[in-house]
Amino acid sequence: MNILVTGGAGFIGSHLVDALIERGHTVRILDSLVEQVHGPTPPEHLNQQAEFIQGDVNDAEIVAKALDKVEVVYHQAAEVGVGQSMYEIVRYVKANDLGTAVLLEEMIKRPQQFKKLIVASSMSIYGEGAYRCEFCDKSIFPFLRPSEQLAAHDWDFKCDECGSELRTIGTSEEKPLYPTSVYAVSKQDQEQFCLAVGRAYKIPTVALRYFNVYGTRQALSNPYTGVCAIFSSRLLNDQAPTIFEDGEQSRDFVNVKDIVQANLLAMETSGGDYQAFNIGTGRATSIKQISELLAAGLGKDIAPVIVGKYREGDIRHCVADISKAKEMLGYTPSVTLEDGLAELLKWLGEQDAEDKVEAATAELTSRALVK
Repeated sequence: MNILVTGGAGFIGSHLVDALIERGHTVRILDSLVEQVHGPTPPEHLNQQAEFIQGDVNDAEIVAKALDKVEVVYHQAAEVGVGQSMYEIVRYVKANDLGTAVLLEEMIKRPQQFKKLIVASSMSIYGEGAYRCEFCDKSIFPFLRPSEQLAAHDWDFKCDECGSELRTIGTSEEKPLYPTSVYAVSKQDQEQFCLAVGRAYKIPTVALRYFNVYGTRQALSNPYTGVCAIFSSRLLNDQAPTIFEDGEQSRDFVNVKDIVQANLLAMETSGGDYQAFNIGTGRATSIKQISELLAAGLGKDIAPVIVGKYREGDIRHCVADISKAKEMLGYTPSVTLEDGLAELLKWLGEQDAEDKVEAATAELTSRALVK
């Protein structure tokens, strides 16, 4: 099939392009090559068997050209950075919201041409994850922790009725959405734009809500990317990773190979059409543990600095319930955290990284987004 991957030069997009080409598809990439993500020159991992168009998804003329003869669209293009989105609001809304609108408007000029649209969504749209009070025997979907609680360094959720500490449970697609950053709101918009337009114009559409993706090719010099890349950048420069709160906050770390697996399944099956799916592992890992595993793997005797501060909009725990993706897409995560980190560490040993984390943190602090 003829396939367009927007953002196909990026971390996830490039892995997806490789997999599609390996399966014999004809692939075209549309990517603006944002310097913050890709650096000053095109990335070496750009697949030479794919047609490459450098351009912005906000440019309707370029998007129309990129869609020529395309049957399947993977919309991966987005500005990524929770903290940065809170002060570069126009940049994020333009790239993520308006860019998606331009793409969809060009697609609906010829809707019969497209067999599938698959959009990259994000677990950030949930805000906090799901919890359970064992004493009250009920599930709870909280909003953010109050500022007064965080200022007192009281990090965990307690039941409003009985005061018991809540237990983290898998977050399903049915959980109410409480996006807590401009980035998160824009990802929710991307997902909903695509699903709504897809339904209206009978373009089979699938939204994949990625959890915390890690793996090779992640931008190490981008201080707003995933935590594995941020910590790796610090460690490669012999600097201690900075961890907010107490380090026990947890996330669901999913390898980029499993993200690619889910994208392929979404294209190759019809069971998930017009649906949104969590793509993770169902396993929670603390931020502190990730830092320690990376330091040990890189041979660095560097402990993280746990600062006890917090960032506006940060959540405590979120781990995926992936039962819907298993049932309807046939998705099963295949890469354990241990194996995935081993591959990442081997790749990191060949990389250089410019550490920009302190500057990014200072930017957030100057805007009272770190407290």
